[in-house]
Amino acid sequence: MTQKNRFAIFGNVYQRKKSQAIFKLIAILQRNDAEIYVDRPFYEFITEGQHMDVKVDGIFDGDDFDVDYAISMGGDGTLLKTAARVHSKDTPIIGVNIGRLGFLADVAPSEIEMAISDIYAGNYRVDEHSVIKIETSGEEKLESSPFALNDIAILKRDNASMISIRASINGEYVTTYQADGLIVTTPTGSTAYNLSNGGPIIAPGTGTLCLTAVAPHSLNIRPIVVPDNSVISLKVESRSHSVLVAVDGKSTSLSDGTEVRISKAKHTVRIIRFSDRKYYSTLREKMMWGLDQR
Repeated sequence: MTQKNRFAIFGNVYQRKKSQAIFKLIAILQRNDAEIYVDRPFYEFITEGQHMDVKVDGIFDGDDFDVDYAISMGGDGTLLKTAARVHSKDTPIIGVNIGRLGFLADVAPSEIEMAISDIYAGNYRVDEHSVIKIETSGEEKLESSPFALNDIAILKRDNASMISIRASINGEYVTTYQADGLIVTTPTGSTAYNLSNGGPIIAPGTGTLCLTAVAPHSLNIRPIVVPDNSVISLKVESRSHSVLVAVDGKSTSLSDGTEVRISKAKHTVRIIRFSDRKYYSTLREKMMWGLDQR
């Protein structure tokens, strides 16, 4: 007897107008005799909030799931949250884009049935995306996951003046940033917060990280691209005596003077791509290059 494919479904509980795509996905999986497990908050959203009558094989909390595939229903933000939950399980993620831009989640709702068919036919590839982690000095601890697929940003608090960030790479002093913050991004995250702050687009698989300042006080400050086996050490000082650390957008406070270390994690995030998806064509489409007909 052939073993059933097992799917864990995560979703955005704020997209009330997109519930039809969720219903469609579950129906397709049921037709393929899949085992379906749903993240509890998302299950409550679709059954109680959307009044959908869906039958699944189980509901899970946190990272208490063991499946063959994870499905993210939302935009890139939802996929980042899914990646944090998958962590080092090595479970490949399928990103269904019912959000907006969708660099990571690139399966349109109209393509769900074809995507599931391709999964069963083995007509897909798995892209490995590097992950970075943050460690803090002393007794200072992060409340959220220390791992980021996109980026880790050190930022001033809302009403504070700019902060001072002393940066060293592999023990060698680089510079002290006087800025609103500093972003350390992976190639995956280069088209996110990094790009909006003037950082470069970095192609996947290049084995690099980039340091990009947020609103630097000096015009001489420019992004720096370094090998991803680098260890980036930062010491932060602020007049408000605390700063924010955002790990894939999820922020927490750190005390003034805390030293942090950012380096490549041992695990990767595995995202499923289908055969007709190419990085540069996706980039051209999302960035709307070539649409100016002047």
